[in-house]
Amino acid sequence: MATEQVIKDVLLRYRNIATVGFSKDPTKPSHTVPKFLIEKGYNVIPINPTVQEILGRKSYPTLRDVPDYVDVVQIFRPSSELKGLVQEVISRKRSKGDVKVIWAQEGIKDDEAAKIAEREGLIVIQDKCMYKEYIRLLGR
Repeated sequence: MATEQVIKDVLLRYRNIATVGFSKDPTKPSHTVPKFLIEKGYNVIPINPTVQEILGRKSYPTLRDVPDYVDVVQIFRPSSELKGLVQEVISRKRSKGDVKVIWAQEGIKDDEAAKIAEREGLIVIQDKCMYKEYIRLLGR
């Protein structure tokens, strides 16, 4: 389980975030949270197979399609999809060596999937909102 210090370190250290489930709907948290992160200087890469781009950024159908370097995979998908997404992240980490963190947003949690990811050396943060944690820990 990620401690407060680990969460703060992730927010300060890692800048390239692939957002699985980045919504084109500006009323949803899966749009407003990544938009906030972009405004704070993070490079947020949309992953949404239903659109070509979001906020002027190219959207990719899957994590494996992203050519850019990825530090954090932020997940806005149901908890039931977490295990499959963890496998996708592990596959990418093994082939590209880039992903360091899986961040499952507020309300998204699968402890078994988290253990699998942690055994692969990934930092796992579950059931936490990146926006709320940013405001709480960095305050700006």
